[in-house]
Amino acid sequence: MKHLFKAKLNWDSISKEVTTDSKSYAKTHQIVIDGKAILNVSAAKAFKGDPGLYNPEDLLLSSVVSCHMMSYLYVCLQNDITVVSYQDNAEGTLEVLENGSGRFIEIRLNPKIIIKEKEKIEEAIHLHTKANELCFIANSCNFPILHFPICEVV
Repeated sequence: MKHLFKAKLNWDSISKEVTTDSKSYAKTHQIVIDGKAILNVSAAKAFKGDPGLYNPEDLLLSSVVSCHMMSYLYVCLQNDITVVSYQDNAEGTLEVLENGSGRFIEIRLNPKIIIKEKEKIEEAIHLHTKANELCFIANSCNFPILHFPICEVV
């Protein structure tokens, strides 16, 4: 089964954003997905973007951490583990090369999970591996996604 996702990007050179270099373009643009709020996006601050807006790097990291959580909740449900709360402080490392190209070299997920069943703490920790195997976004990435979970009981 295949699913199609669509996004429109809107950008123009007439912008209120001021660039100090006449040979550069404004970085701010909009992503429009039918039926959803418009997402204002820019480059990361390190790349002369608007630091108050989301950037593609933020969105990639957010996609990984969100998809992993949903996959994790799914496998916990399959294994009769009641998740009470899930928090993550994820980090991604982007490497930029001398030629200006770059890529993420790893993402580190640091989930803190609270469950109801004390006897299932170890299983709950190990299920992050299964969640990673199922995660649509993780399966689309060409860099390691590392997990450092903490699990506690209510």
